[in-house]
Amino acid sequence: MPPSRYPLEALAYAVKQPLVYVNVQIRNWKAFAKLGVSGIYAPSSYFSTTMLDFPVSMGSYQFPSSPQEPCVLHLLRTPCKPGLTAKEQFKAGRYELFTTPYEVFEHKIHDQLNRMLAGGGFDSSRDIQAITVNRWPHGYAYEYNSLFEPQNRPQDERPCVLGRKPFGRITIANSDSDGHAYTNIAIDQGYRAVQEVFSLSEQKHGTSSRKSP
Repeated sequence: MPPSRYPLEALAYAVKQPLVYVNVQIRNWKAFAKLGVSGIYAPSSYFSTTMLDFPVSMGSYQFPSSPQEPCVLHLLRTPCKPGLTAKEQFKAGRYELFTTPYEVFEHKIHDQLNRMLAGGGFDSSRDIQAITVNRWPHGYAYEYNSLFEPQNRPQDERPCVLGRKPFGRITIANSDSDGHAYTNIAIDQGYRAVQEVFSLSEQKHGTSSRKSP
């Protein structure tokens, strides 16, 4: 059933995408150098992406440029249930995050890294020094996927547009209000929301706080 034109129901239309970001500190990255890779994409594995963290140097801190040095790996998991709609998968993934103990993540990390990197001499029991698991049950904003959304819906009738309409003196910002999970979208929507506040204030007081060019 399509969402109604009432903002409250339109706001409830979105379902956040859950995410798991994992950082694994390893003793060195010689296995990656030996295998000639900086990252591995494995869509059917527990973690779909495993990669050497971005080489960032800031001031006196320098990224580990030698394979002999310790470094951090970044692993990504988007919990889902294939066969369901996007929204149903996101809800199922959120439940998974709430019910999965840390020990499961730890086991999956050791198992997957061993299977991927053993050819380069990697041994998780020896080479993993630390693990951080970041669970985001409400990670990315809901985006309108053409597989599950109406094909001919006008832009101004998208639930995110209907839901962000001002309510009294309340205006709504963030990336959810445009249906795209990106920083620039959040900034643009924040600007829009502030302009709406100014506009509402001007209408109430019958004045204009904006200067003519």
